[in-house]
Amino acid sequence: MKDHPAQPHDLDGNPVRPGLPIAMLAEITHRCPLACPYCSNPVELTRAAGEMPAEDWARVFHEAAELGVLQVHISGGEPGARRDLAQIVASARAAGLYVNLITSGIGITRDRLEELDRAGVDHVQLSLQGIRADMADRISGHPGSWDKKMGFADWVTEIGFPLTINAVVHRQNLDRLPDMIALAERLGARRIEVATVQFHGWADLNRKALMPTREQAAEARRVVNEARIRLRGRMVIDYVPADHHAIHPKACMGGWGSTGLNIAPDGTVLPCHAAQTIPWMRFDNVRERSLRDIWLGSDAFNAFRGTEWMPEPCRGCDRKNIDFGGCRCQAMALAGDARATDPVCSRSPLNAALVARAEEDAAAETSDFIYRRMKKGV
Repeated sequence: MKDHPAQPHDLDGNPVRPGLPIAMLAEITHRCPLACPYCSNPVELTRAAGEMPAEDWARVFHEAAELGVLQVHISGGEPGARRDLAQIVASARAAGLYVNLITSGIGITRDRLEELDRAGVDHVQLSLQGIRADMADRISGHPGSWDKKMGFADWVTEIGFPLTINAVVHRQNLDRLPDMIALAERLGARRIEVATVQFHGWADLNRKALMPTREQAAEARRVVNEARIRLRGRMVIDYVPADHHAIHPKACMGGWGSTGLNIAPDGTVLPCHAAQTIPWMRFDNVRERSLRDIWLGSDAFNAFRGTEWMPEPCRGCDRKNIDFGGCRCQAMALAGDARATDPVCSRSPLNAALVARAEEDAAAETSDFIYRRMKKGV
């Protein structure tokens, strides 16, 4: 017996026809020289032997373009860990996709960056763990990472790539947000994404070290709002606030199976990067089924489309077509039920307990990390 019908419906019983995706995250590897304690990769990492070969990625990129995808974010892990990265980039560009390379900058030489430029990378997104060497190296678990990143950023500017800085923030670095924005300015970034840690996977293992306080979250919003005014027309600032301090949940991924999809290193196709944390859900693999069939017809993608699946209070809420009940993976993690109202919503019966736990985690004295590690030889 299936948990959901293959065809989603709204509350009136009318079938819902999914739209087409415009963006795809291609996680081509889980290998990475960094060990960030908030990594969005699953706790169980795909080994190198399980990674989809470049030839399969080429086919997938063409299927994605035919489906309507306009841009691909090539990520990992660290995509530079793939020796065939330039081949993968070239195949994405040949499919007509806009190529954004999301990288730590570690392990990619200037010569290789120039090769990636020739292969067709359109844009580079560089992750930063802090605004000085001691902070960045401790958070990333990689001594010397700061100097390597700064050198890489200089190469990006010299070659002429548009640059986005990806600054993941949490309790241990959120007070330095003004300095992070200033650093992005100095590096010539056109955009900075200030993303508060989302507590899934590795970040959930490090809640007590990473959970920001309510005061930090309020100050971060003030800093971002002031910087947006000051930098208007020069640098875009995207801000992802802490879920645990919200009144309403975010419309995760713009709605489940709505505008984007993720492909894991082994070819598993996911509605979002954390979807595999839902234990009863089964996901198709693009090596066995076409991307179009998976997007339109798979049980996993149709599971939370429409509104028929929603429980109360979502069913009677005037925001059900705005935030879509919030994040399904967060509901799984915090409520133990992916079908529940996201507990970060103030209307959830679990919200008070969630807020209390977040306050407790934010007050914890520990600063120790459980680092994201992949065993040697993979």
